[in-house]
Amino acid sequence: MSAEVHGGRAKCLQRLIRMGMPVPRTMALSFDVVHRIAQGHLPDMEALLAPFGENPLVSVRPSSQDPDWGGPGAILNIGMNDTRLAEMIPVIGEWAATAVYLRFVQSYAIHVARLDPEEFYLPDVPDAVSLRAMLDTYELETDEPFPQDPATQLGEVLRSMARAWDGTTARLLRQAKGAPVDAGLGLVVQKMALGVGHGECGSGVIQYVDSATGQPQITGRYLGQSQGREALGDTDSALYLTKDPRGPSLEERCPEPFAQLKEYGELCRRKLREEMQVEFTIDDGTLHVLDAVRVQRSSRASVAIAVALAEDSIIPREEAVLRVEPSALSELLHRQIDPRATRDVIVSGIPASPGAATGRIVLTANEAQASAARGEPCVLVRRETTPEDIRGMHAAQAVLTMRGGVTSHAAVIGRGLGVPCIVGASDLVIDRKRGGIIGRDGRRFAVGDLITVDGTTGQVLAGSPPMLEAALDGAFQTLLAWADDFRDIGVRANADTPADAHTAQNFAAEGIGLCRTEHMFFDDERLGVMREMIFAESSDDRRAVLDRLLPMQRADFQALFAIMAGKNVCVRLFDPPLHEFLPADKAGLRDLAEQMALPLAAVTERVNALREYNPMLGMRGVRLGIAIPEIYDMQARAIFEALIAVQSQGITIDVEIMIPLVSAMREVELMRARIDGVANAVRAKKRAVFEYHLGVMVETPRGALRAQDIAEHAEFLSFGTNDLTQMTYGLSRDDAGRFMSAYVQQGVYAEDPFHTLDIEGVGELVSLGAERGRAGRPDVVLAICGEHGGSRSAIAFCREHKFDYVSCSPFRVPVARLTAAQLALQERMNA
Repeated sequence: MSAEVHGGRAKCLQRLIRMGMPVPRTMALSFDVVHRIAQGHLPDMEALLAPFGENPLVSVRPSSQDPDWGGPGAILNIGMNDTRLAEMIPVIGEWAATAVYLRFVQSYAIHVARLDPEEFYLPDVPDAVSLRAMLDTYELETDEPFPQDPATQLGEVLRSMARAWDGTTARLLRQAKGAPVDAGLGLVVQKMALGVGHGECGSGVIQYVDSATGQPQITGRYLGQSQGREALGDTDSALYLTKDPRGPSLEERCPEPFAQLKEYGELCRRKLREEMQVEFTIDDGTLHVLDAVRVQRSSRASVAIAVALAEDSIIPREEAVLRVEPSALSELLHRQIDPRATRDVIVSGIPASPGAATGRIVLTANEAQASAARGEPCVLVRRETTPEDIRGMHAAQAVLTMRGGVTSHAAVIGRGLGVPCIVGASDLVIDRKRGGIIGRDGRRFAVGDLITVDGTTGQVLAGSPPMLEAALDGAFQTLLAWADDFRDIGVRANADTPADAHTAQNFAAEGIGLCRTEHMFFDDERLGVMREMIFAESSDDRRAVLDRLLPMQRADFQALFAIMAGKNVCVRLFDPPLHEFLPADKAGLRDLAEQMALPLAAVTERVNALREYNPMLGMRGVRLGIAIPEIYDMQARAIFEALIAVQSQGITIDVEIMIPLVSAMREVELMRARIDGVANAVRAKKRAVFEYHLGVMVETPRGALRAQDIAEHAEFLSFGTNDLTQMTYGLSRDDAGRFMSAYVQQGVYAEDPFHTLDIEGVGELVSLGAERGRAGRPDVVLAICGEHGGSRSAIAFCREHKFDYVSCSPFRVPVARLTAAQLALQERMNA
């Protein structure tokens, strides 16, 4: 018997029987048999019932290949009829026998005959009068008496369950859980252990670990004179399992069956190599095991259980690593809304940075900073964020934007900061005049009102639902340490600040694969200096202003290098267009004119002159470095002086300088000559010895196509898949959210290319660039540093093409480490 033929429940029951557990006689029907039943071809019912003896009572339960795929509910007490009732009354008593019959009639009427549940309720006193009334109701509703033949009853139950599995709703539900379209259903017919009657009778459910934490703990309930899983629904009358000061327990009432259950739990763990939940019945003091299913578990528990099984040598470490979904780690890194909480949804958007946070609504970065200064958590709500909003994003507990996609500015920065973020909430309206937001249903929330952002699901909720805290416990660290033993590709972090670097270090990143230096310039103190530099008229004037920024940049790099001691740090030189540092509104222009001591008209003219029709395709990156070389000169000097400073403290660091937006070999030649000149000047002035590596960020199609020439002058090529995707598609990542869902739904693209790396298009450019890069320099280091870097498809792609590492947001590093290990193990298993 196999799960692929008879389903997981049937296979598990077979193993429980072989392990010597007291499982009632069981027959399993295969997927093919059940499929034929759904088409109207019933097997021989008399032959099917024969192994269960004369006048049997049986139950039928579903047995899908994967228990998570669900199935129709179990039906108990099949075979109950007037004759069987009369036989049972002298044995177990009239109350118990009548209760069994009533439960079966109710279940059959609702789930087989599909009658109105309102008409079939269980009476408080199960007697002959209430039974007669229910049987009469059945006959009235169906125009025929309740079936008395056990074979007929069983046949109708089997047909009903088989057809329910083939129904449209059931098919869509299980496909949503990952089941294939043609997933089959098996059925398990099992002799009833009644759980009602004389002596100690009842039913219950027991599990041996806590579903939330995964720690060893016996939980469950037992209810006397009950069947199935009734104990879980009647918590007032049910007994605790272990001794408990709150009330009586099964351990005290039935010590021998309880001891057996504990023994069976450990047996399941050892033999089934899993933590199981066991459904049991006690019949006149005798224990029967009816079923065992895998314990439902939280993300935290899934990690704890996998690690505990491996540490107890029940499963190998490789299997423990493969058992945990990488997405489970992402949930553990952040606070989450308690799954039991009520959700009052205001609006939904694109989940861009996982986790959940509650705060008061603010509409500007300045308001966010003021709120943080008062010690009040806030949620920054913007139409879309810009680099000027970074300080507010740092101050906020969460970020919500009306526009943008998964690689928009808000999404990228949110993931880097570990701040919950939702983007593309297009149904949201920001009412600036009245100070608030308006939800999809017209509800209005004022600035200062509490809302909750769930960056895991993309829902914005009213109020402050209860939260579950992040859980980075020992099992989490152990699992990732094992993953590192198996993975064969490096994992670095994109980190721009000392806080980012600390996070990357805590998550065991192998270094920094992308440090975006422009994020260091938006601090209040530096922003003014940057604006002075932009307004400077000559090279000497610019250099004089940048000399004031030099010590700030040097301190930034020195802090990063000290945190990442012994590792690689890849610093990307200044990338964005200069207009991003200038105000766009009239009030901002007036403030700038006052700061520059210039007429407002002159400032406005200068700002307008710097604006570009499409700044993302304009003067940014290396183009700025060539047109205004003083910026890169200052940054290079700051890097080298910081390197010398940490070396004097005994810290070794491998510094890499990355030139952004390169599309031609000559750009690299010019930059290398310039940066080498700065390096030599610093070496001479400081009388110091240091080395560095120069590389290129490949984010234009031409850069990928000309990688052979470029690599002759670059020691590494790091593919920036965010911009490369934009330029390959001719599509703005900030605007894509408006129509991308329609494209995906209609099959234009399989996935949003800003969410999942487009292997066919962008991936071909990357692989071509890697191949040509190696042709130009065989030892060139290859990496991906765009936001795709932490995704499974991108890591698989990079492994296939023998890249050296991927780099992703700090909070995605654990996910990337586990994913890389799983891909390596799966490749080993399939070899």
